[in-house]
Amino acid sequence: MLCDMNSTALFYEYYAQWIEVYKKGAIREATLAKYLMTQKWVEKLIPEVKVSELTRTAYQQLLNEYAKEHERQTTLDFHHQLKGAVLDAVDEGLLSRNPTRKAIIKGKTPKTKKIKYLNQFELHTLIADLDIKDTPNWDWFILLVAKTGMRFSEALAITPEDFDFARQTLSISKTWDYKGDGGFFADKK
Repeated sequence: MLCDMNSTALFYEYYAQWIEVYKKGAIREATLAKYLMTQKWVEKLIPEVKVSELTRTAYQQLLNEYAKEHERQTTLDFHHQLKGAVLDAVDEGLLSRNPTRKAIIKGKTPKTKKIKYLNQFELHTLIADLDIKDTPNWDWFILLVAKTGMRFSEALAITPEDFDFARQTLSISKTWDYKGDGGFFADKK
């Protein structure tokens, strides 16, 4: 059983318990992993800071230290993940003021992102180059993905039972867990 924290608790411990109580079981595993990563960074960057010592200056310094190694958007996500716990600490009377108020979000210059899609011309060129035969081959798979807009992880999960040729429909009810341990899991809709 978890105990109520007080203002003398270390902030990273308070945050870890906050995740356990309010987030675990309420959010997807991938999202929970992000909160847990944020908790590790808080422990790394401010291991000695108590909840009561989390002033605007201390919070801003935490964000600035995190921003030295991360892009601005990642720092903003870090801030948003912490903010909920900090606001709860204010509501619980552990902090008299909200130290996240007017926080300045900094970060490294974003790297050039790799394009992960085809434009319309490229897609039409690809489809025109496909070798569609009477027997299924990988070109059929590429055509299916291109025409339906399904994600690659969804395409990996389809089976012949998912097709209704009479109605010309395809039901997608599961996807491949490419971020976790692999395997299929049913979509949560």
